[in-house]
Amino acid sequence: MFIPLYDSNHLRHIKHQYVTIGLIAVNVAVFFLTSFSDDYTVQARMLGLGYIPSVAFERAELPLDLMLVPTLLTYVTYAFLHNDILHLGGNMLFLWVFGDNVEDALGYLRYLLFYLLCAISGAVVHGLVAPDSQAPLIGASGAVAGIVTAYLILYPRVKVWVLFFGRVPLRIPAYITLGLWIAFQLSMLVLGGDDQISWACHAGGIAAGAVLVVFLRSRDVPLFDQEGAEAPAAEAAQPEPAPPADGTGPWPWGRP
Repeated sequence: MFIPLYDSNHLRHIKHQYVTIGLIAVNVAVFFLTSFSDDYTVQARMLGLGYIPSVAFERAELPLDLMLVPTLLTYVTYAFLHNDILHLGGNMLFLWVFGDNVEDALGYLRYLLFYLLCAISGAVVHGLVAPDSQAPLIGASGAVAGIVTAYLILYPRVKVWVLFFGRVPLRIPAYITLGLWIAFQLSMLVLGGDDQISWACHAGGIAAGAVLVVFLRSRDVPLFDQEGAEAPAAEAAQPEPAPPADGTGPWPWGRP
């Protein structure tokens, strides 16, 4: 529906988005480590590290040579696998644009926990919807859906530059772009959209993101922030300058 490009939502509580950058780096590294081999090896890695509902619910078994990690760990490992460069690029772009501000609102450790729990929630809901599926679920979409939802709840009025339908550049509030994105994911789950996409995983991430952000955000971070969302932390914290004592002299330039 749209491609996010940039937001002007400055960091207020952290200096750099270390966890977001780290997650992107891990996803990219895993992609290059798992994707450039012969077809059999690539497929074996997807089966061994992807989340397979029928295996998770003990309705099917993987051959021992394909069990690269314990089944329980696949609730997380699947989220670091991607099918191709477009799949990877789309998820990482959303993570880059929206993840830093969610990291800023939650703090480093709680943000990492948030990301992993959203990924787990995506896998759980996918499994509940399709418990007999033998196809491996892969991709960071569940975790990214949680981040998008958290961003919407935290900063609904921040303006975001997007390309609608990949062509039309627009700068519009997050509650429009992200609200439409979330509504589209949920409607596709109900209507049964493209079966190559796990809309259930997206829905699981959305639900987890909406709940977790309420409890994991820092105490001084409000929900549905409407003031100063696009101002730098240092600038927003400065008091309004007082006029000279004698009532003369120039006022400081710029915003207080």
